[in-house]
Amino acid sequence: MMTAFTCISRGQPPKFQTYYTQYPPILMSQASESTSVRDSERFAQIKRNIASLYPKFQANAIRAWKEVIPELNVAIDQIIREGASYIPQVEFSSIHGLSQKEIERIKTRGAVVVRGVVSQDEATGWKTELENMIKVNPDVERIPPNHPLFVELYWAKPQVDARAHPHMLELCTWFNKLYHAKSDSTMKGIDLSTPLTYADRFRIRPPGMPCDVIPPHIDGATIERWEETTARKCFENIFSGNWRMHDPYDIDPRVDARTSLYGRPNQCSVFRTFQGWLSMTETGPGEGTLRLLPDVHLVNVYFTLRPFFRPLVSETSSEIFDADNWEFDISSPDFPGIVPKNGGYVSWPSASLHPHLRLNETMTSVPKVFPGDTVFWHPDVIHSVEKEHHGKNDAAVMYIPAVPLTPLNKVYVDNQCKLFLDGKRPTDFPQGRSEKGFIGTATEKDVKLPLGRIAMGLPLVV
Repeated sequence: MMTAFTCISRGQPPKFQTYYTQYPPILMSQASESTSVRDSERFAQIKRNIASLYPKFQANAIRAWKEVIPELNVAIDQIIREGASYIPQVEFSSIHGLSQKEIERIKTRGAVVVRGVVSQDEATGWKTELENMIKVNPDVERIPPNHPLFVELYWAKPQVDARAHPHMLELCTWFNKLYHAKSDSTMKGIDLSTPLTYADRFRIRPPGMPCDVIPPHIDGATIERWEETTARKCFENIFSGNWRMHDPYDIDPRVDARTSLYGRPNQCSVFRTFQGWLSMTETGPGEGTLRLLPDVHLVNVYFTLRPFFRPLVSETSSEIFDADNWEFDISSPDFPGIVPKNGGYVSWPSASLHPHLRLNETMTSVPKVFPGDTVFWHPDVIHSVEKEHHGKNDAAVMYIPAVPLTPLNKVYVDNQCKLFLDGKRPTDFPQGRSEKGFIGTATEKDVKLPLGRIAMGLPLVV
């Protein structure tokens, strides 16, 4: 079945090819939606509001647009030239000894492979346990049903064990500390040294299984980046014309940012410093792995400014890459790449709507990973999953992000803890049957170490 969708933009939506194999395609959107006339006017008003909030907005936006595109081109050329080697790789055992230059490289590129976080035997053992859990619990929801790419489990014992693993918590703390505050007052109720658990799913992708519609997308705020007051503050230097001062690691605006204004299922509502996954298999480029556009600062500036400009030439013209062939425009409701879905919106940048990103060339497969390795990326980084899996082994990962203790995060985790005790799914995800009756579901007694219990919101004394 093919599924259509409508972009809030003048350009054409990406065209995704369906692979006719023994497996049905995995679709990111299961229903077509379109914006209403009321929405169109509302989105046009968002642009006008932003233009009125920031002095000399038009002049500053035009200047920033013409300044950032040449610098973006330089970064894009380097990404294309270096390929997977552009993505930093470090050993878990060395994270506390990295030089400032190495840390800045990770922050600039917004992504890193961290190797050897848990042992290979432990990681492969978790995969075996998860596969067994699927076999002995026929009611486990799987997408697609007969070949579990995405598995709607959140509280399987291997998942809970992996999240509470001392090395995973140590690594998540390290990522949390890549952020900083400009004032001590911001840190009230915030502890970057206390990692919290955000329960997510896992995926097991067999060789040959296509996954043709997890296109380039951004996990963080979608339309909230422009619409929602607190989320917009994360990008305030871009709106004010001081785009070089934009800091994706400034914690001040992010801790209170509302990134899930519409409560769309699968839209994260907590502050994650980094999204991440733990590999349970050996998986390399071309084998169904993650792809990234490894740049966070320049891409953020470009993506944030893009709705305020329209091209003066055809999208197929080579002249479209010249910043002078675009004009400032706040008359339309267009937010290129912002797509309505399930009562909310997703961010799907595309090669046609965001030509300067050259996504057909810059989406870079992460280097080969082995069981026990992890990949982490900034929540503003554009990423996707390879459409095809030409490898010989399953591509299997558990999603485990880095989440610090903040007042809003604590509220979510405290509620999540109650859901865990009842075997229910976390509120950010599609709801379904309780896992409490499944064989292999974790219990409170499975979380033994103090830091793991704190991360889960559990009391220290069982």
